[in-house]
Amino acid sequence: MRELNFQLLAVLFTVLILGIAACDKEDDEDPEPEPDEYTIIDDGNGTGTTTWKSDKTYFLQGFVFVNDGQTLTIEPGCVIKGKSGQGENASALVIARGGKINAEGTADNPIIFTAEADDLNGSVSITDRGLWGGLIVLGNAKLNSSPGESQIEGIPTSEPRGRYGGDNDADNSGILKYVSIRHGGTDIGEGNEINGLTLGGVGSGTIIDYVEVIANKDDGVEFFGGNPQLKHILVAYVGDDSFDYDEGFRGKGQFWCAIQDTNEGDRLGEHDGGTDPETGTPYAIPTIYNATYIGRGADAGKRVITFRDNAGGHYLNSIFTEQAKGIDIENLEEAQDTYKQFQDGNLTLQNNVFWNVADGTGEGIFKISGPGANEADSLSAVSAFAAHFTDAMNMVANPGISKDNPVPSNAQTDNLASYNDNWFDAVNYKGAFGSENWASGWTRYFSGK
Repeated sequence: MRELNFQLLAVLFTVLILGIAACDKEDDEDPEPEPDEYTIIDDGNGTGTTTWKSDKTYFLQGFVFVNDGQTLTIEPGCVIKGKSGQGENASALVIARGGKINAEGTADNPIIFTAEADDLNGSVSITDRGLWGGLIVLGNAKLNSSPGESQIEGIPTSEPRGRYGGDNDADNSGILKYVSIRHGGTDIGEGNEINGLTLGGVGSGTIIDYVEVIANKDDGVEFFGGNPQLKHILVAYVGDDSFDYDEGFRGKGQFWCAIQDTNEGDRLGEHDGGTDPETGTPYAIPTIYNATYIGRGADAGKRVITFRDNAGGHYLNSIFTEQAKGIDIENLEEAQDTYKQFQDGNLTLQNNVFWNVADGTGEGIFKISGPGANEADSLSAVSAFAAHFTDAMNMVANPGISKDNPVPSNAQTDNLASYNDNWFDAVNYKGAFGSENWASGWTRYFSGK
């Protein structure tokens, strides 16, 4: 009996040793490698709270949402590619109200949104547009349209996560920093394209700094209401307007650069006040310092900026060049219109430089559009706005910039408007660039790939 027990113990000991050896062998085996590419499809649950890795590529198939309560973190160097398709098959990344995106790249490792066909090494031309959708950020900040929230353009009305607007002007949708958005603007139907970067009801708590939009088929950056604040923005070679705002946009901007393709693009700035109603409050009165807008040239017949639909706004210490037409404001029969915003001091253009714009005179650069209340009103408006060119210390001078190099060789450091808000960097030059090109290296436009 004792001998049998010893034999049983020996068998059990052998089984135990073999089991430990098998476990050790399993531990020594390499784990399954993670894939380098992921295809993201939204089944209605959004991305969830997750992180997209720096050494991976993510393909967007259709509209992909970051839902209310979710946070998408994107690491520096990550590449996100939108699959091709139009209409309901269009691809885009949408940050819904209450969702957040934390996309914080670096100058050495920017985050890149581009088309599936782009190998990031020249396979897609710098002028190829409409190859996928774009990046859409929606928030809870105020609009001036009724009933205070809207459905963002580019997303079917059947999708409730496409709503934006609310009562929180300080709303925080996350961070976009060192982000390049390329070759977007696919058509979703009836000539309605997606913008490169769409900001709907975005609040001032959102950080947007060092962002490029290049070769988008529609607008570069479009603002729908809200109070976002943006620095170091490059919009290049887009098919429509470079910077477009509507629905009571009241944010801030500094160091904005727009560069138009010789063969494509409409206005450098299309600035509308409201839609339904046009006179809704809060009024669209953003403040923009240190812009550099480089147009298509005289032969294209395009305009620097249009203010209309009761829009206001302030441009200071900026440089505008190479456009057939200057800046026009709308004067209508209504008592409250864009010209009224000008009269009330809610629309100003101060201490700016113009070169190769219109006929090079204040009267040619600052124009009035619309019939006015009557003939006398129209004549008075034309005279008053033309006089604003000189009264507000604007000037005609050659800053020595080009599409290849927007850093002035003839720096404009005199006659500066003061900075009366601590959010703005108090620099000693006009235009988006001082002595260095902050867009060099990390952007598609200035890196070449």
